[in-house]
Amino acid sequence: MDSIEKSAILLISLGEDYAAEVLKHMSPREVQKLGHAMSSLKSVPRAKVEEVLDEFHKIVTEQASMHVDTDNYIRSVLTKALGDDKASNLISRILQGGETNGIEGLKWMDAATVSDLIKNEHPQIIATILVHLEHDHASEILAYFSERLRNDVVLRIATLEGIQPQALRDLNEEMLHMLSGSANIKKAAMGGVRTVAEILNFFGNANETATLDAIREYDPELAQRVLDEMFVFENLLDVDDRSLQLVLREIQSDSLVLALKGSSEELRAKIFKNMSQRAAEMLKEDLESRGPVRVSEVEAEQKEILKVVRRLADEGQIVLGGGSSEQML
Repeated sequence: MDSIEKSAILLISLGEDYAAEVLKHMSPREVQKLGHAMSSLKSVPRAKVEEVLDEFHKIVTEQASMHVDTDNYIRSVLTKALGDDKASNLISRILQGGETNGIEGLKWMDAATVSDLIKNEHPQIIATILVHLEHDHASEILAYFSERLRNDVVLRIATLEGIQPQALRDLNEEMLHMLSGSANIKKAAMGGVRTVAEILNFFGNANETATLDAIREYDPELAQRVLDEMFVFENLLDVDDRSLQLVLREIQSDSLVLALKGSSEELRAKIFKNMSQRAAEMLKEDLESRGPVRVSEVEAEQKEILKVVRRLADEGQIVLGGGSSEQML
């Protein structure tokens, strides 16, 4: 079972009232994913429910409860750790500052609905909206646009250096209170090459290639910068062995089997090398016995694994890019 399926089983086991209380503390994307998972659970074997409850009990008993006056604490710690500039954008995202409160409504909508709402807006306005959404959500929305509009919007995100408070206020009025702004806040450091790279990482291969070609035609150097920031499944070849082993500990066997159906032999060999001999043999057997699967299913599973990779990298647990020991301290 993956973590979403386990969470869905746990929530169903808790009952309606307790499940509702838990969902109140989750983000829109988390609620959407859990909702889909819960709706697909028509019947769950008792053994599976007991397994989930046992694991949850173990996790809870190992963690101590702690209460902190959060907002001021987070602001203080992040500013001391990262400095004013780096901490400013992160703080606004974590604390959901007033300048983006209005966009919360879009976060709860499915990609098709958001696409219909904003597709006729100016591409610059669309770009401004999308940089406030989760990257996978933004990628799904872009997939509903025409290729011409999609390429135009992505290019504008790549060259977006920041958003002025007044611009957010104007957008708030035009988009019927979907965004709100304040003249007292700093320019929000959103958009840019990294944002485009993160969004394109969720694209299908065809859309990704077409969009990169459009950026390259406009500015070859900009396209290369986007490519340098992107991390695709085959880039696991560049990850050092220790980091790869940490990644593999976070991935379920079934997920890895499906993802490796679309990988190179070189990458498979590297993964086998970083597993125990018994685990590697079992994985090889599962790969050989697994029948044909849709390309879309393989790509979707690879993207889920890449989410784990990016999370571990953001937490500082692994290093991406295969840096040598001379670059490490």
